[in-house]
Amino acid sequence: MDLKVVSQSGGCASSGCGSSADRLSHLPEAIRAKVNNHPCFSEDAHHHYARMHVAVAPACNIQCHYCNRKYDCSNESRPGVVSELLTPDQAVKKVLAVAANIPQMTVLGIAGPGDPLANPERTLETFRQLSEKAPDIRLCVSTNGLALPAVAEELSKHNIEHVTITINCVDPDVGAKIYPWIFWNNRRVKGRKAAEILIEQQQKGLEMLVERGVLVKVNSVLIPGVNDEHLKEVSRVVKAKGAFLHNVMPLIAEEEHGTFYGLMGQRGPTNEELQTLQDACAGDMAMMRHCRQCRADAVGMLGEDRGHEFTLDKIETMEIDYAAAMARRAEIHAEIEANRAAQRQQTGEAFVSLSSLKRSVRPKVEPRSVLMAVATTGQGVINQHFGHAREFLVYEASVNEVRFIGARKVDLYCAGGDTCGDAETTLQKIIRTLEGCEVVLCSKIGYEPWSQLEEAGITPNGEHAMEPIEEAVAAVYREMVEAGQLDQAKAEPQRLTA
Repeated sequence: MDLKVVSQSGGCASSGCGSSADRLSHLPEAIRAKVNNHPCFSEDAHHHYARMHVAVAPACNIQCHYCNRKYDCSNESRPGVVSELLTPDQAVKKVLAVAANIPQMTVLGIAGPGDPLANPERTLETFRQLSEKAPDIRLCVSTNGLALPAVAEELSKHNIEHVTITINCVDPDVGAKIYPWIFWNNRRVKGRKAAEILIEQQQKGLEMLVERGVLVKVNSVLIPGVNDEHLKEVSRVVKAKGAFLHNVMPLIAEEEHGTFYGLMGQRGPTNEELQTLQDACAGDMAMMRHCRQCRADAVGMLGEDRGHEFTLDKIETMEIDYAAAMARRAEIHAEIEANRAAQRQQTGEAFVSLSSLKRSVRPKVEPRSVLMAVATTGQGVINQHFGHAREFLVYEASVNEVRFIGARKVDLYCAGGDTCGDAETTLQKIIRTLEGCEVVLCSKIGYEPWSQLEEAGITPNGEHAMEPIEEAVAAVYREMVEAGQLDQAKAEPQRLTA
């Protein structure tokens, strides 16, 4: 049996492929090309390309129990939060500044802080200007879908190739538990009737976009005890209607965010619950697992936010020659694509048949799978110090494949300098967040976290710095198989006390 790498959005390194387009060969080439450098629609692309959101849409036409919009906040990282509201003119100026300074930025999205289509004039004016002034940037919009049918035709005219619709249910009885009201035809509608209208509009809008050749990603918020089991049906329905990708996200329910669910004590899902449901929804539909639930004004690679570098006062001082910037961006993108091709080649050459492994005794049962956490700043390689990581990417290795599972956010352990903290509580929280993982791959790690990780049953590994992630994960897995470490169930780790 061959060990291969499979990106969740598609591709296998063992055959020299790996882009999200490879498993989408049933789609026309023009559509597959739209995904190649889109960090939100392609798991592989998110290692290499950046995105940004502009906050031009303050109003919303529905209320969700998991949402609390904030318009002047720089301390929270979640949807609905922004530091500055922008006019369309200000947004366009900011996009040009970011694209010139972050050439790997390929996608501009409008995602709030309200609903972009509840603010159609501001949203469409921003898109109109960018279509003319920055034709090399892909344009996206995220919406709850209530107003989508009314503007679907207009959206398709403005170089908007990707639309995300948040669909949490297809059953009004479930929807009534999530949405207290909607604003429809100049009046507020509540309860089951509100959910019924919203669902009807979402499904109609989805069909209209697919008919017009727009790629549609569906976002769903996993709310334990409310829609967790129901999301399997949501996935089935939206796939049947032509959705390209399904992103099941965990509910953010901390009390400090001030949402209804947070204040009422509704819990979010565990990592295991999220993965189990994502696997159940996947089937033969692409499942997005690399979502970071970004702010409505996020800038940079997924998992980072450089918005503070591009505030209105700072961009006023920037002189931008966008024609020259476009040429430079094209060069950078060509370099990125060459690097991606080289990584696919290198990773593909590293995979060998497990039947050729030199072992004195073959296992009676197939070796079990292993979860590994990876510290990376991007480019698809292991290039980050353990103590500098604000998130870890989790991969599952088995005898059949290496697949991306998701990202787990953590507090920063190392404050800088040569020594990484004595923040014992922070380290314990990180170890709990990595529960289920048996290996941590990073470029470097200090003695203290090394020893505590080992005590918790997690093996630190700094031997694969600057190697492609999937290649390194596969190499470590092969070593574990050869050493006979995977012929039995995982041993219970030593538990840390709070």
